[in-house]
Amino acid sequence: MTDFYDQLAPLYHLIFEDWDASLRRQGRQLSEILQREWPDCNSVLDVSCGIGTQAIALAMQGYHVRGSDISKQAIERAKAEAVVRGHSIEFSICDMRKAHAHHGTGNDLIISCDNSVPHLLSDSEISLALEQMHACLRPGGGCLLTVRDYEREPRGRNIVKPYSARVENGKRHVAIQVWDFDGDQYDLTIYFVQEDLESKFVTSRALRSRYYAIGTTRLCELMGEAGFSGVKRLDNVFYQPVVVGTKAA
Repeated sequence: MTDFYDQLAPLYHLIFEDWDASLRRQGRQLSEILQREWPDCNSVLDVSCGIGTQAIALAMQGYHVRGSDISKQAIERAKAEAVVRGHSIEFSICDMRKAHAHHGTGNDLIISCDNSVPHLLSDSEISLALEQMHACLRPGGGCLLTVRDYEREPRGRNIVKPYSARVENGKRHVAIQVWDFDGDQYDLTIYFVQEDLESKFVTSRALRSRYYAIGTTRLCELMGEAGFSGVKRLDNVFYQPVVVGTKAA
């Protein structure tokens, strides 16, 4: 998983038609959820921040944000992207399964977005991460996760998930996911195709990882077992289903 995100870090923005527009949109949407669920909280810890998509987005909304990720290359890019946009964000390298030892307790809010939790390939690994998130929070603090809606996804092989095409610096970039299921897990390959629009020369590369297609019903159960109260799924508020829970005050 670390190698996958190290390789993905310089390419990640290419899966968006406009990454900056997505930052603004996600920041507004996440801020609305946070203000509705935990109106007295103003600091956020992102335990799977990647290149900073949600961390920077929430900093743009006025939150004090810290972020961590297992990928060194993603963290380096997140730092650079935050500086370019005029935000001071503390980024560090950490596996979410060790979040408490790294970040300590007393945090207002913890987030993990972009389907990061399903990289953990069993209920026990996810439970460990959720327990760490719970330990990081102050009483009354909140946890927000966003994941794919696996309960509605088809199973099988050669399942194609295309992204939008993006033109940048005279080159057209097309990214395509292909899923191959094996029970409740699947291998994911992202193909990045680059075409030089002047010479018409085409190059490609493939990045591979594995996911656990955990449904939100089971994820909510695991959050409850980890100590969160008021666990629920929110629909139509973000580009993925949102699951939230609160540490008892």
